[in-house]
Amino acid sequence: MQSQAVGSAADIDLLLEQRKIIRRSAAAALFCGIVLGGGYVLMPRFVTFPSDPVGRLAFAFQADVFILLWIAVGGQMVARGRFRYKADNRGSAFGPPSPSIAIPVAFLQNTLEQAVMAVGAHLALATLLSGPALSLLASSVVLFAVGRVTFLIGYPKGAGGRAFGMATTALPTLCAYLLAIVLIVDQMVG
Repeated sequence: MQSQAVGSAADIDLLLEQRKIIRRSAAAALFCGIVLGGGYVLMPRFVTFPSDPVGRLAFAFQADVFILLWIAVGGQMVARGRFRYKADNRGSAFGPPSPSIAIPVAFLQNTLEQAVMAVGAHLALATLLSGPALSLLASSVVLFAVGRVTFLIGYPKGAGGRAFGMATTALPTLCAYLLAIVLIVDQMVG
């Protein structure tokens, strides 16, 4: 995948980019709410979620395979670029990525960060939620995939272009952490 960057920082209209980020992040928040809510209502009609602690953790680990797979996708994109392009063949120890693989490298780095945060949140929630509420984890995995695809597609278009994907990836994780904290505190005081 050969990449084209959006221009230098001097060429960017910061106010316009900020507006795009806000609009697209708001659209992502609405989309995430619909998917999480719809999953919570519909999935338990078709799927039996575990209630026992071991089953809940196993479910989270198995669901998160589909999140960790995105790291492998990003790694493969970078490896393919390093194989194909002379400027990148020696590896990252010998210099920054060329424009040919800059976006795949950025995608891999961001995906690794997002995946670690998501898996941590999902494992915490798997110890706190039971039964149909685990549909939230399954819906979060779907949102992670949509987020990664739209982040990658939008990346060449700048911050505004990748905002929907970034928010769709990150918002379910943030909500999962907030929910986990609320449930932990509730257990401690209740």
